[in-house]
Amino acid sequence: MNRRTFTKKSGALLAGLAMPSWLKECKKAKMIGLQLWTIRDAMKADPVGSLKKLANMGYGAVESAGYSNGMYYNMKPVAFKKVLDDLGLALNSGHGGLGFNSEDKGTFLNEFERYVADAASIDQKYIVLAWIPEEYRTLDKYKELSELLNKNGEIAKKYGVQVAYHNHDFEFFETEGQIPYDLMLQQTDKDLVDFELDLYWIKKGGKHYKDYFEKHSGRFPLWHVKDMDNTEEAYFTEVGNGIIDFPEIFKCRKKSGMKFFYIEQDDCRNNVPLKSAEISLGYVRDMRY
Repeated sequence: MNRRTFTKKSGALLAGLAMPSWLKECKKAKMIGLQLWTIRDAMKADPVGSLKKLANMGYGAVESAGYSNGMYYNMKPVAFKKVLDDLGLALNSGHGGLGFNSEDKGTFLNEFERYVADAASIDQKYIVLAWIPEEYRTLDKYKELSELLNKNGEIAKKYGVQVAYHNHDFEFFETEGQIPYDLMLQQTDKDLVDFELDLYWIKKGGKHYKDYFEKHSGRFPLWHVKDMDNTEEAYFTEVGNGIIDFPEIFKCRKKSGMKFFYIEQDDCRNNVPLKSAEISLGYVRDMRY
């Protein structure tokens, strides 16, 4: 029996229990969000309609994955913000690209300040470097990346925006005798650079979130809440249908410095992405410990 099934069958026993105060505050502060990469195809086809569906489900926030050349999902920042405001959705953070194409402006490598200014204009609090290509995964490149994050962190700070880095599993694999994620935590300025911890990918990388929360308390204000199925492949699944113990993880939210968290599912095999987003949200809203 998975945890979601157990939750349903235990509903009668839990009915008399009040929702935890922290979860009430999460809802009130619009902290329960969806990383829009989960529904990327729907966002390409009908961004406004897709966002409306999320709002109707009960999401209070989103994290963008579609900023490019001064546009969010082919909308100017102010227009995108109006859509979100009309639907009651907050945009607390957004992903950005590293950027090798000189025609792509507003990346971490190319006219980064453009993205920062646009983010600040619509009250986006964090810009997150979402991914780095394989050729960037050498120790020297990780050192260069740390310097870049510090530099861009200084630019962002002037606008009241914070830079962060999002992990996958490869940052936890030993590279030339070191763990790249540890190196980045050491070489980035804690006042300029935060980290968005993807709870699926750290597990896939063979590390434990508690070790990082203890050693680097307060540096993880953003989380990706993503589950792992109970198969040899350890694939993505809806939150609550897998093996990651989220109630236990959420006990560490203060130690980590968590301010906002986003449900995410990179690939949805058993349901269409919007349905997967709805299933995951239902588990998180009912979650107790």
